[in-house]
Amino acid sequence: MRRRRILGYGAACIGAAALMLFVGWWQVDGPGAPEPAGQLPIPLSAMDFSLTDHKDNKVGPGTLVGRPTMVFFGFTHCPDVCPTTLSDISGWLDDLGQEAEELNVVFITVDPERDTVKAMAEYVGYFHPGIRGWTGEEEEIAKAANGFRARYWQVPTEGGDYTLNHTSSVFLFDAEGHFVSTIDYHEPREFAVPKIQRTMKETGEAS
Repeated sequence: MRRRRILGYGAACIGAAALMLFVGWWQVDGPGAPEPAGQLPIPLSAMDFSLTDHKDNKVGPGTLVGRPTMVFFGFTHCPDVCPTTLSDISGWLDDLGQEAEELNVVFITVDPERDTVKAMAEYVGYFHPGIRGWTGEEEEIAKAANGFRARYWQVPTEGGDYTLNHTSSVFLFDAEGHFVSTIDYHEPREFAVPKIQRTMKETGEAS
């Protein structure tokens, strides 16, 4: 009986220690960790990549400087996050009305193998006309994602196909190309639209 009690105490202590280690990892290195300052997007002027928009024009970070900018990374075969976010963005732009014309709004694919210029043109055509689709070589996509501090990776599926996991936030930059904030996936419209308007107002005051 005593041995069983000791073993029980030992198991409880090990479990408690394991829980403490897990909580520590969660808060320091895991999903519960704060975003490191070094992982914030760099200024657009410091980025270096070359892509093609859905109208077959060459574009890059310099294309965006001079106007407030929203950027979202995703792919056309995305089953839920991408169409939902692009629909949300379309709603925000509708709310902004004529103000939306002052914005760059860009959807950058993380699946250039399937997302050709033609595929991007067809896909963005389902959403607000102010949204531009960008694609290009895998190396250039990786350079763009690195500058924005966006992450993506392939996930194999049945039958030899694949999908992708990727950063789901929308990045906001001012007209000078400085990172301002993010809009999270499923963030309510009543919070998202004021963030965009504040970014545009701060840009106007700065200029």
